[in-house]
Amino acid sequence: MEANKKAPVYYSDRITINSSAQNVWNKLSDIENWPKWQKNIEYARLNGKLASQTTFDWKSGSSKIHSTLHTVKAPIEIGWTGKSMGINAVHNWKISSMGNTTEVFVEESMEGILANLMKGYLNKIVKRELQKSLSELKLACE
Repeated sequence: MEANKKAPVYYSDRITINSSAQNVWNKLSDIENWPKWQKNIEYARLNGKLASQTTFDWKSGSSKIHSTLHTVKAPIEIGWTGKSMGINAVHNWKISSMGNTTEVFVEESMEGILANLMKGYLNKIVKRELQKSLSELKLACE
């Protein structure tokens, strides 16, 4: 499932990590251990095995989020949808091995009434949080 680039809230970014794609995949796909390397995540609980259609519950900042994995393709792609406070989000990570390094692409879109009403504010938040997640992932993997 692709994020909606025309949604009221959309941001994408990428980073190069001095680590193997498998190591990056291991960090991203180990949902229950996200709080160990992402400072704003209080908890994350996977409700089954790591597979498409498995749900997970997590708390990021003040938001409690119920998400469903839509894509799990080891070690190149993981993505999910989530709903919180009337916002429907799509979040994707794509991992590309570049020899001795790995390029990581992340994107997120948000739609819904609240996303329309608060698009300026939410675009700033999503940009900040995705940049922070990329930096924290790089630190955790290197």
